[in-house]
Parts: sequence; C-alpha cells; structure tokens
Amino acid sequence: MSNSTAAAVLTTTDLAEAIRAVRILLAISGGSPEVDYDARITSPDVLARVLHVLPNPDWWSMEGPERGSAKAGDDPAGCLPIHLSHWGAPDSAEPFIAALGPEPAALRWDLDGWPAVPEAQLELITEKYAYLTLTVNSRDLYQDEPSQDHTVHVHVRSEIETDRIGWLADRISGRFTGRTESAPF
Repeated sequence: MSNSTAAAVLTTTDLAEAIRAVRILLAISGGSPEVDYDARITSPDVLARVLHVLPNPDWWSMEGPERGSAKAGDDPAGCLPIHLSHWGAPDSAEPFIAALGPEPAALRWDLDGWPAVPEAQLELITEKYAYLTLTVNSRDLYQDEPSQDHTVHVHVRSEIETDRIGWLADRISGRFTGRTESAPF
C-alpha cells in the first residue's frame, strides 16, 4: 500500500466552480478515470436521490455495521445515518453531487497520471500517485470537517512537490493553500 499527498488547491462555496475545476484537471490528466464515491448520509430524501444515481452501493450504519449494512441485506433508510461507498461509474459523478444536497461527500478520480510539463521541469507522475478528489460540503477527504464549501485536492507523491501542486492550481485559477492530507490507497 502506498500513500499520496492530497493538496487543497481550491476551496469555494460555489459548487459549479469546483466542478469546473475538476473538469479542467481531468482534461489535463487525460484518460478515463474510475471514481470512488464516499458519503455520510443522514437524510431519507438525500438517500433516495443518491440510490437513484448509485442503485447498489456498499453502505453501513455510522453506529456500526451490526446496526445495519448492505452486506446484511438491511434497508439503508431504516439504518440512518449511514456511510455510503461506491466505485466506478464516472458518468454518475455530477448526478451524485447534485443528489447530495447538504450532505458531506468525497469523490476521488483515479487518474492515469499527471503529465510531464517540460517547460515547468515537471516529470510524468504515474497513476500510483495521481488522483483528484472533490470534497463536497466538507474540507477533508474523510468528511470529518463538514463545511458549507467544497474543496478540490490534487494528489501527488509528497507535499514537497509544490511546483506540481502550484502548476495544477494555476490551471484552475486556484492556489496551493498549504493544507495537505496523507491519503492511503
């Protein structure tokens, strides 16, 4: 198992701006990445909307899996609040975001890599360290810091790669805030 460093490069209350930034960074990375969905859901209405977008996610009660889980065949609506997780379906990312309302979530795109940028002396970064995360209604990767804004994180090998982080931030009119998190994968 390896870790990447997730660097916050844009925090905004404007969800459309955050989505625009994600689209730009996805275009820079190239390829067609898989997406990991991770959310904390407390509302039956939000749960219904999310299940419409992601019909068979993995989930478990935030009070513990013994209180209810997808593996046990329980009804998630009767086990709220739940932690929901899903993998795949990149075309479901924006509908998932729209379904969330105020609930916190993170979407992580597993990229093919960050490109080499010779004029900036940046080498190719392979998929092992190239991810992109959008946290919705949360500032951190794991929804431990709920907020009313949204943060775009670029993942690199380590926080000392400030040139790469800054170059990516510049592409979305963002800036490296200095805030990083270790992201085990």
